[in-house]
Amino acid sequence: MLILAIDTALEACSVALYDAAEEETLALESRPMARGHAEALVPMVGRVMAGREFSTIDAFAVTVGPGSFTGLRVGLAAARGFGLATGRPVLGISTLITLAAPLLAADDAVPVVAAIDARHDNVYMQMFGASGRVLMGARAIGVREAVRAVAIGPVRMVGSGAGVLAAHWPSGEAAPLLVDATAIPDPTWLARLAAVADPARSKPRPLYLRGPDARPQDAARIARR
Repeated sequence: MLILAIDTALEACSVALYDAAEEETLALESRPMARGHAEALVPMVGRVMAGREFSTIDAFAVTVGPGSFTGLRVGLAAARGFGLATGRPVLGISTLITLAAPLLAADDAVPVVAAIDARHDNVYMQMFGASGRVLMGARAIGVREAVRAVAIGPVRMVGSGAGVLAAHWPSGEAAPLLVDATAIPDPTWLARLAAVADPARSKPRPLYLRGPDARPQDAARIARR
């Protein structure tokens, strides 16, 4: 089963071609960028495909957020377009789950908090326990409230918001066992998650968690292996 995975949710444009049957990444390209995803994505897909026909792809995977509103739209539009053109399924996977997956695969006995810096003392956050069980659903939350919610025992943290949470950690609580500042999802893990996801529960729909910062004017006034 060949999966083409696309991530433009945060400050990178990433594409991976993954063979789920062999558990092998056939090609991968990732480039950090705060903007310009729309211009970079299609040429990147072409390089990753390296002449391979789209008819050989069995499914497409895309991060659905939380993340940049513009970036999410770029990735989702491309994945949906590829799926429509080929008749192949398109699976949407949460950015937070994709960030947490490598840590849970390495050790799922210690909870993992995936956190993305949402600015203005807020984070997008989700907490996972044993076997990937969701302990706290995805949400946009203030940093101090988030710390109070997760500083309840041994924990590992990953994402651009991990350092933000660590900086506000209560002095009376044991420090996090790991603070991994990895800021962008690994497209190979995105593909791995898509390979075991239920298509009926993995629709390619954006997960924003909150409204956009910029608003139009109104009248006078983002599996274990």
